[in-house]
Amino acid sequence: MAVDIPFGLKARGPAVATPPRRPGSVRRTSTIDMQWPAGPGTQLRLLGRARDLLTPSAGEPTVLREDTMSVGVNSATRTIEDIDAYPHRPDVTKMVGARGGGSSRSVLAEAMADEAAAGTPLYLLLDDIAGASLIAGFAYSRWIDREVLLQAISAAPVRNMEGVCTGFQPGSGALMPDGSSKWNHQVQAVAPLPRDDDPQGWHQLEDVTGIAMRRARRIDVHIGDTITIDSMFQDSSTVPAGGRVAVHEYRLTATADPETGELLSIDADPRVLPYDECPLASRNVGKILGTPLSELRSVVLEKFAGTEGCTHLNDAMRALAEVPSLVRELR
Repeated sequence: MAVDIPFGLKARGPAVATPPRRPGSVRRTSTIDMQWPAGPGTQLRLLGRARDLLTPSAGEPTVLREDTMSVGVNSATRTIEDIDAYPHRPDVTKMVGARGGGSSRSVLAEAMADEAAAGTPLYLLLDDIAGASLIAGFAYSRWIDREVLLQAISAAPVRNMEGVCTGFQPGSGALMPDGSSKWNHQVQAVAPLPRDDDPQGWHQLEDVTGIAMRRARRIDVHIGDTITIDSMFQDSSTVPAGGRVAVHEYRLTATADPETGELLSIDADPRVLPYDECPLASRNVGKILGTPLSELRSVVLEKFAGTEGCTHLNDAMRALAEVPSLVRELR
């Protein structure tokens, strides 16, 4: 049976990449660039950068915190082979040997508990190793001949995706008869992240060429009667003709109680998603209303498992656990 999709519920196309910075706000931006320096099939390199920028009500913006990471990941097993961060934290090497996904996040939570409590930009980058190592291979689909790619996929073991997420629920048009996923992603060309009139709006971005993916986040926070949050999440690939295309993009807007930190409202705006069924996950976000922002990393995984959630929307909501640290910076 086909999945029923309400009329008008669809990915609406890329949003304006970066809105103007609001006076009296703090903005966290992060990117992870994914490349294979030694060629396809070799070690995946992740270069992550993240920064907190304070925009005062008057005066010049100030960089509050900035972190970078460099990670080598086995392309076949998603196992972390080497890792470092700047400024250096010795404990980060405890993640070597962890596999991207639940394994890396479990090791991260134990090894870098102080970073989690402090809500550092580095912790956001490290938490994203799981997602980045999962989606990196999509870049090949933009650079390798489709027939060659499909032959390689058909030769690989079949991975049954049915039930993994909302997009792959039973009856979804995203599934092949054997349960594997179709490779007809509905990508969209996207504009560069920085605004021409605001070069400080993003941290330094790498000039990336060749086969590469990028995961980008922006979280803007302002405090008034409520904590106001405007967040963007995007996965994009380079393409041979130049520029980038996105395969995932969400925008989240939310408010929270300035005293308790509990989530008062949240809206998920699907902008770019691979399949028609994917936006259905956006209807479920109200389940986390009343949750303290600081608990979102665990609560989202509990409430949006399987077909109740979208892997990428879940990641976008989990990142809002960083907001309390940004609120502290504002205060």
